[in-house]
Amino acid sequence: MTDSAAVDVADDQILAKQIIRGLKVLREHLGCSLPEALDVFAARYEVLRVERADDFACSHDEYWVGFYS
Repeated sequence: MTDSAAVDVADDQILAKQIIRGLKVLREHLGCSLPEALDVFAARYEVLRVERADDFACSHDEYWVGFYS
């Protein structure tokens, strides 16, 4: 696949907590499965939390609430 930290096509969705939309963007861009897209999404989320913490729509504690995979 690719270096998940370098995949920035879903950054806007990640920052806005649009998890499902972000997964869809990653699947279309990478041509990967849903579990693979979730791995890439989670890795990119961690990178963005460090690099762009102030750009997130909610706190780290709130981010994954209500999302079950």
